[in-house]
Amino acid sequence: MRKYILGELSKMKTIITIHHTQSVHHTNGMVGSWTDWDLTELGINQAINIGKKLQQELSGRAFIMYTSDLKRSKQTADHIAAYLGLKPILRNELRERNLGKCCGKSVHWLKENMELQEKTVDDRLFSDAESRRDVWNRLKPFFNEIMTNNERNIIIVSHGDLLSVFYAMFMSLEAESLNHSEIFGLPGGVSYLHENETGKRIIKKISDMSYIK
Repeated sequence: MRKYILGELSKMKTIITIHHTQSVHHTNGMVGSWTDWDLTELGINQAINIGKKLQQELSGRAFIMYTSDLKRSKQTADHIAAYLGLKPILRNELRERNLGKCCGKSVHWLKENMELQEKTVDDRLFSDAESRRDVWNRLKPFFNEIMTNNERNIIIVSHGDLLSVFYAMFMSLEAESLNHSEIFGLPGGVSYLHENETGKRIIKKISDMSYIK
């Protein structure tokens, strides 16, 4: 009986996802994607506020933190980690979707020059861009890793499009579900996801913006 209880407890996980805070590309009309934008001064303050609030909420609990290696996500993670005593682990699987040739261009340029309007997970805005299925396939090994290892408390700092895919995976949906529905978050949003002792997955909080204030 004791072995059974320990085995069940080992399945329990808390995953906190954080959408990186305000970046320069949010203010200058440029595409984010696989480009390295710094946080704005507001974005830095937002990340600090998230760190302070999580420090209070997570007191006494050991967490591990993963972050996209793109600058806006890494900077968000670094500011938050300073309050939690963590060292973020960079994972390029957590990068935002690669939009190909529009990287380095404005959002206006993207809209004027897109090669294909996306309707399914297999469509690409540009021939050299990732589809959402490409992102799914890139993320899946990392997702399987964290859901099957012994890490019980995890923080993930990433990007909006990537996290939409992550949430669908967490709810045990197929990639095709993104053709007709998704969970959309905002920069600085904090979400709480849990897997309980029976393996049931629960989203308890989604894109909570109160943390940035």
